[in-house]
Amino acid sequence: MENNAKKTGLFERFANIATTFTGSSPAFIAAVLIVLLWAVSGPLFNYSQTWQLVINTGTTIITFLMVFLIQKSQNKDSKAIQLKLNELIAANTLASNRMVDIEELSEAELDQLRKFYTKLAVLAKQESDIHCSHSIDAAEELHEKKTEEIKSTQKDN
Repeated sequence: MENNAKKTGLFERFANIATTFTGSSPAFIAAVLIVLLWAVSGPLFNYSQTWQLVINTGTTIITFLMVFLIQKSQNKDSKAIQLKLNELIAANTLASNRMVDIEELSEAELDQLRKFYTKLAVLAKQESDIHCSHSIDAAEELHEKKTEEIKSTQKDN
């Protein structure tokens, strides 16, 4: 178990260093210089198929490996952001705890929530006080009141 933790730690460090470096200006400059060196060497190799294969193979391998590093970095960032948002929701007494772990919902359920918040944004724009906020619970209470009013109006007609 301890050996596995060391491997994970080593890979984690490598991935962090690699993603930091590959996103830097020196890495971009190095990539541009490699491509320029390759292009300038074209006449020396008579623009042969081997000369073309060198850049094609090199870029394919680098792209293949970078996909995994980028995905790992994105996964880690997403987890960190989700945890930060969960902490904000948990710490705010007015926020609905139902929003914690909504990333586990289906696409259709997320679309339904998006529609709800779009409607909530319209409500918020109608408020004269820009500091007024609406929670999910408040929206549900308003919805229930409106539904009752509609039913009451329909019975009267």
